[in-house]
Amino acid sequence: MKRAFTTFILLFILLQTHAQISWLPRFINRMYFDKDSTKKSSFVVIPILTSAPETGLELGGAGLYSFYSDTVAVHHTRVSTIYPYISVTTKGQSHFSVSTTYWSPGNSQYYTGAISYINYPFNFFGIGNNTRKADEESVDEKRFKLNFGSNWLLAKNFYAGFVAGGFNYKNRNIDSTHNHFYGESPIQGINGGASIYAGPSLVYDSRNNNTYTTKGMIITAYYNAMHGVFTNNGYEGGLFNIEYSQFFLLCKRLVLGLDVQEQNLTGGNVPFYLLPSLGNDEMMRGYYNGRYRDRNLIAGQTELRYRISDRFGVVGFLGTGEVAHNSFSINSLKPDYGGGIRYFFDTEKGLSIRADYGFGEKVPGESRQSGFYIGLGEAF
Repeated sequence: MKRAFTTFILLFILLQTHAQISWLPRFINRMYFDKDSTKKSSFVVIPILTSAPETGLELGGAGLYSFYSDTVAVHHTRVSTIYPYISVTTKGQSHFSVSTTYWSPGNSQYYTGAISYINYPFNFFGIGNNTRKADEESVDEKRFKLNFGSNWLLAKNFYAGFVAGGFNYKNRNIDSTHNHFYGESPIQGINGGASIYAGPSLVYDSRNNNTYTTKGMIITAYYNAMHGVFTNNGYEGGLFNIEYSQFFLLCKRLVLGLDVQEQNLTGGNVPFYLLPSLGNDEMMRGYYNGRYRDRNLIAGQTELRYRISDRFGVVGFLGTGEVAHNSFSINSLKPDYGGGIRYFFDTEKGLSIRADYGFGEKVPGESRQSGFYIGLGEAF
């Protein structure tokens, strides 16, 4: 539910008052201005309209459908969501994905799932924590991914389950200007590859709300044991991920959130596209995803959220992080800071459209790294 994308958002949403606008079509009023708090399902759409030299014009839309699995016990059952995203570009690229989270009545179980197909270019800068903008090379990538997770409540706030899935990467039109891929130590997985994975997951979740949390914590840990298939059948490895988030209600409308994540990749001859990458719309906002990538990643952030009214909010965030081949160094941590605004289209469930601008480090000889993000739901 929380994916970064650039778009010209419906600016009038952020300029209107709480009242419904009678001259707007009914479905727009329902999506963005409905005051109904009867805990029904809701649906919202954001149009995508952006342009870049490597893609041309990109058009599409993203949506969020939210509902309760138990309309009787809605005070206890958490919000379930379905999040579709689709776009095409004038240069023949495309992006399609659907992700979902389903909470059973009483929160005794919850399931996650996602499927995506992306035919899109990306920039590769090399591997490590000190890559340079001048060394970027472009790659056209076709990527298919499928994943599923299931967790069962074993004790108060404690869930256990499993994750499973698979992926297939195909890379073409590789720019070798700076010889990153074909140097003395060739990069693994240049042309892509396919793998399947499965492993255990553990979750401790005491949040009072899973869409707009004001108090409580969530700790998520999982391990993906991966095995290559097809032409990549010699690869064996794994990814360990742990993330801790906690929230403190400082006063009625002011919330402090803390978030720390670590990822570690195991196994030899790891394909470069599996290396943990620093920067996205959820953590280290302001860094291009993939500018820094390596076998290990650690990052943390704190975010101060102020709910101006039922409909509007503002945030400020501060964080740091790094990637490393072996061990982390406090001297290698990179800065991250910024802020944003929120529009709550569903005040009852705490569902919002967010717009954030993040700033990263200033590498000598380069402009300060930064990024603008518009998405659905909070960053964490």
